[in-house]
Amino acid sequence: MIPVQEAMAEIRRGADEILVEKELIEKLESGKPLRIKAGFDPTAPDLHLGHTVLLNKLKQFQDMGHQILFLIGDFTGMIGDPTGKNVTRQPLTPEQVKQNAVTYQEQVFKILDREKTEVVFNSHWMNEMSSADMIRLASNHTVARMLERDDFHKRYTNGQPIAIHEFLYPLIQGYDSVVLEADVELGGTDQKFNLLMGRELQKSYGKPAQCILTMPILEGLDGVQKMSKSLNNYIGINDSPKDIFGKLMSISDDLMWRYIELLSFRNVTEIDEWRQQVEQGRNPIEIKKEFAEEMVARFHGEQAGSDARLGFENQFKKGELPDDIPEISLAVGDEGMLIANVLKEAGLTSSTSDAMRMIKQGAVKIDGEKVSDKSMLIQAGLEGVFQVGKRKFARITAA
Repeated sequence: MIPVQEAMAEIRRGADEILVEKELIEKLESGKPLRIKAGFDPTAPDLHLGHTVLLNKLKQFQDMGHQILFLIGDFTGMIGDPTGKNVTRQPLTPEQVKQNAVTYQEQVFKILDREKTEVVFNSHWMNEMSSADMIRLASNHTVARMLERDDFHKRYTNGQPIAIHEFLYPLIQGYDSVVLEADVELGGTDQKFNLLMGRELQKSYGKPAQCILTMPILEGLDGVQKMSKSLNNYIGINDSPKDIFGKLMSISDDLMWRYIELLSFRNVTEIDEWRQQVEQGRNPIEIKKEFAEEMVARFHGEQAGSDARLGFENQFKKGELPDDIPEISLAVGDEGMLIANVLKEAGLTSSTSDAMRMIKQGAVKIDGEKVSDKSMLIQAGLEGVFQVGKRKFARITAA
């Protein structure tokens, strides 16, 4: 075990809140390996970098010699976590939960050490719970306390329905901590209510109360909204090396530091040195390339990381075009089609307004020539390589 002061410095890194820090220090000072719990509902099969913020913190605890309890909420997944939702969430079927759980495990062990991680499923004890046991569990909390939770409060105030089974979700998540005798539970900032529930239930069941560590919600590539597949602002850990590298190179310089703090495994001293170098004139793009290579290497191996960096530098530094430009044929009609519509239809932008914004920023080119006219019409017969930003290309034939 590393010294407590050093351990706490690493634990605090990137964390939003630690409850209660004094208690955590006392647990660490005991010298025994702590039981560190984090729960994941297998609601979707693919993980993105936003999910890995929590996994990275688990990895830090694991490297310190603590026991990681990777809880797959196959039982709670069939309820559906209402956190942050303004409507009742549709439960998953047992078959969906089972398949997603398998995919989860394949991905998380790209970060965690499989041999040092205990994977547990809360169906193992929840399926054994009788109706009387469930009623006894529910008696530990009041409706009034449940309605203190932000999402429940908003729905109740707005007259939106709250199903009774949704109240069971935080209770069961908390009961998981009782069964697993967790010393520390990790979760996103949106999970604070549920994490505190575990702490309270442990006290009710006569067990030592767990400490709580919340991690920030990672912004997506837009730097504004939460990273989400539905918002198309995400980087999947199963994305190709080229896509991971290219997407990370597209983020702003400010967002780069946020990503590095929450996602990089480099030590704080090295990151501080990077900041000083940038302040002294080093181009942030060089730091970004170091970071992007690290991320690709984590999920695809060292060689893939260096290859992705070399490919990026060859393509953009030397002005080379990628080898795999998609070829698209678009029907533009007799009167032609506005450039913004062409970019949207070709999948180079998410919308026409996004296309207009990229044109205004000077980020749109046709055959290497910058497009500045938003009213430009693409006529039938035109063929060329359309480029948006540094990494989106399409060879478009207008028909």
